[in-house]
Order: sequence, then structure tokens, then C-alpha cells
Amino acid sequence: MKLQHPAFDPYRTLIESLALERGFPAVAALSAAADWLGIVNAHGKPLRFVTPDSRLSARDYETGILLSGCVPTRAENAHDLMNALVWLRFPRFKAALNERHVAAIAAEPGTQRGRRRDALTVLDESGIWVASLADDLALALRRREWEQLFWDRRDEVDSGMRFVVVGHALLEKVLTPYPSMTGKCLLLQSAGLDLEAAERSAVAALAGLDSPRQLPPLPLLGVPGWDDNASAAYYRNSEIFRPLQPSCR
Repeated sequence: MKLQHPAFDPYRTLIESLALERGFPAVAALSAAADWLGIVNAHGKPLRFVTPDSRLSARDYETGILLSGCVPTRAENAHDLMNALVWLRFPRFKAALNERHVAAIAAEPGTQRGRRRDALTVLDESGIWVASLADDLALALRRREWEQLFWDRRDEVDSGMRFVVVGHALLEKVLTPYPSMTGKCLLLQSAGLDLEAAERSAVAALAGLDSPRQLPPLPLLGVPGWDDNASAAYYRNSEIFRPLQPSCR
């Protein structure tokens, strides 16, 4: 399994302890890691990864995790392995996200998924935390000023921003990255760039997440150093680095 991309750096210790470079771990090994780390869900139930008996609806999946602490995880499945990896590395965020999912489900009058649950799903599948020490850097990202941000202000981005992929579907894509690979950003107000501060800020930010429109897009390989992108020309590919349209402001 190819896990050398910088997007996997926050998970490096887990990757090594679970020997993921050599292949898929047993589902029981993921549960053992959760037990050793003392991970619990939002209701304080010990987290376990279990092989599902059947395919679950999104409602049953999220509700089951909150009620039992058991996360359905298919053996030798990259998508589910990436989900487990995020649970093990950022358990407070994933627990809060799960609790928010269930609350949103309870607030929906029918079976149709509402905007709030849409936003939570997008974040869970394709989310990137973006912590920034300067508001104008985050604003440039929101405005999709790609060349100005990632080239003209590259040094400031290197020292004053941090990008953390927490969407498990996006992490799965990073296993075989491609230029147009895009995530959705949860912009964080944080006093620091360490991962613990970012996780606290991300948990707090969930309270105000009501629509997918609050999650601006980011072509992932545009992050400095995440591809061979050390030139202004890299960011002038408008098929990938699309400008913000006036109607979207």
C-alpha cells in the first residue's frame, strides 16, 4: 500500500504500528489499536471495528455507531481502512461528527437527507482541515486565488497554514493521486498549527456547519510540496484551479 504522500503524515505513527505498508491489517487489529488508545464514541462506549453482516443505510450506520460504539468495517477494503485510520488518529472529531450526524437525522422530517447532513457527509468523506494563523490566507483560499496563495505567498502558507486530510474517501484517493483530486475545506480559527489544536477547533466548528456551501473546494495537489508544484505555471491550469465565479460570492 502506497502511503508516502504528505497527506498521510498525520497518520504516520499509526501506519507504522499497524504495518500498513505491508498490506491490510485484520479488523481485529484495528479494534485492538482502539482499545490500546482508549478511544470511545460520543456516548463513552469503547470503539470497536466490526465486520458488517449486511449493507447498512446511512441512517442505520451512523445510529449504530453512536448506540454501540461499533464501526462497520469491511476486511481488506481501502475505503473502510481509511475511515478506521481517521477514527484512530482523530477520535474526538469523528465522535463529534457521528453525534452530529445522528442529531441531524433525528431533526429530518422524512427520509430525505437535509443540507446539514449533506455538509456532514461531505466533510466525513472529502474533508480537509485548514488551520491558518492569518485570516487573509484563509480568505484567499475561500476566494480561490490559487496562484496568489500557493505561489506568491508560498512562504507564508508554509509557515502559517496547515492542511489535514480527514475525509476517508479523499484519503483513499490519495493512495493513487491524480491532478484534479479535490477536497472540501473546513476553515479553522486556531491559535496554533499543532494537530491537537486543530482537532479542538474542528470539533467546535461542527456546531456552525449547516450547508455544504460552507466548505470551499481545494485541489489537493496544489498544497505546496504535495506535488511537483513549485512553479507559478502549475496554478494556471484553470481546468483544475478554477476561479471563483461572481455568482458564488
